Amino acid sequence: MGYGGSGGHGDSYGVTSHDAPTEAVLPRQGAAAPGGTAGPVGRRGGGRAEARRVRRRKTTWGVGSLTGSGLPPGGSPGGRAETLRRLVPRALVVAFLAGGTSAFVANDKAVRLSVDGESRTLHTFADDVGELLADEGVGVGAHDIVAPSSATALASGDEIAVRYGRPVRLTLDGERREVWTTARTVDGALRQLGVRAEGAHLSASRSRRIDRQGLELAVRTERTVTIMADGRERTIRTNAATVREAVAESGVTLRGQDTTSVAPESFPRDGQTVTVMRITGSRETREEVIPFAVVRTEDPTLFRGTEVVAQPGRPGARRVTYALRTVNGVRQRPRLIGSEVVREPQRRIVRVGTKRRPESVAGADGLNWGALARCESGGRPGAVDASGTYGGLYQFDTHTWRSLGGAGRPQDAPASEQTYRAKKLYVQRGESAWPHCGRRLHG
Repeated sequence: MGYGGSGGHGDSYGVTSHDAPTEAVLPRQGAAAPGGTAGPVGRRGGGRAEARRVRRRKTTWGVGSLTGSGLPPGGSPGGRAETLRRLVPRALVVAFLAGGTSAFVANDKAVRLSVDGESRTLHTFADDVGELLADEGVGVGAHDIVAPSSATALASGDEIAVRYGRPVRLTLDGERREVWTTARTVDGALRQLGVRAEGAHLSASRSRRIDRQGLELAVRTERTVTIMADGRERTIRTNAATVREAVAESGVTLRGQDTTSVAPESFPRDGQTVTVMRITGSRETREEVIPFAVVRTEDPTLFRGTEVVAQPGRPGARRVTYALRTVNGVRQRPRLIGSEVVREPQRRIVRVGTKRRPESVAGADGLNWGALARCESGGRPGAVDASGTYGGLYQFDTHTWRSLGGAGRPQDAPASEQTYRAKKLYVQRGESAWPHCGRRLHG
């Protein structure tokens, strides 16, 4: 501390840290030495001799002497008072430095810090684990592990471990999720996450290291799958990615249109049963009829109840193609796979009469018109003779029919209208209009 070169307790702890306070005190030691003689002023402690005198005084006037009844020998009361005034501050400084140095040594701790597997021993004055990590610049996040916890008090010899969390974008048996692990290898991560890896397919080797940025990892565990094919059952253990792969591993080959009871590209689940469907198929093309539509229009020139076909209907045609197949020998329902219209249908147009019909024809209502119709046409309203000239119940020719107010052809008109027109003809010509059958009117 500047009181001498060596030898005291104060010397061993204060040589470098507290020279300045010593220099401020020592010059006053020569100003009022015992006996009233002035000492040198402005020198650094008076040299080695002065330092020895200080040590002797420290030894002679200890703290107990200062607090007791004794005073330094050989001096006057005034000189002894001055000496005490100088020595008390020195004693206090020495005591302060000795206590501070002891506390300094007591707070120094030797601990072992492991960060992500890298260990080192260091000295620290930190009170707890969190303070130590902050002093060492070791940051930790929500997914990191610190053992013991950050609030744990430190003692010399403690071991502190920090393990960083790493994100793993894991696809496990087709299900994707993100998990965190403090393991530094794929193998360690699988064990930490509880993934059953025996017999599993891994997208990365077990020994691959996982850096702080993490990695993508796909795991397909080994599963039990049953394959039903060709009347046989096969149970296998597989880590296949698709049902198609599992079927192939069982020794079954899919050919042509063959498929499986679940989508071939789907993920095979543990305990799943897959049925192979043997499919044979062909195509069949046929022509189908397209029915025609019927359009009815009102015609005020025709009597009510009278219908005349203005345009006959004609069906259309459609060419259709069906897929025919059998599944495991069972014929399936045909499936339509194509359709093409080869002929459009022609609609049928019918004129419907709205004209009010006369109630009777005088002079002709009482005759046997049924007998005449049976004789002329067999009682058939649409009958036509072999020459195509005469038609209807009463075998009208077209010219006569139209002269009586009929429209179209007689064989296309309703039976009631034909009978009405026949009555009008009878009024005009009598039974001579039907040379062979006219007499039946009176039968």
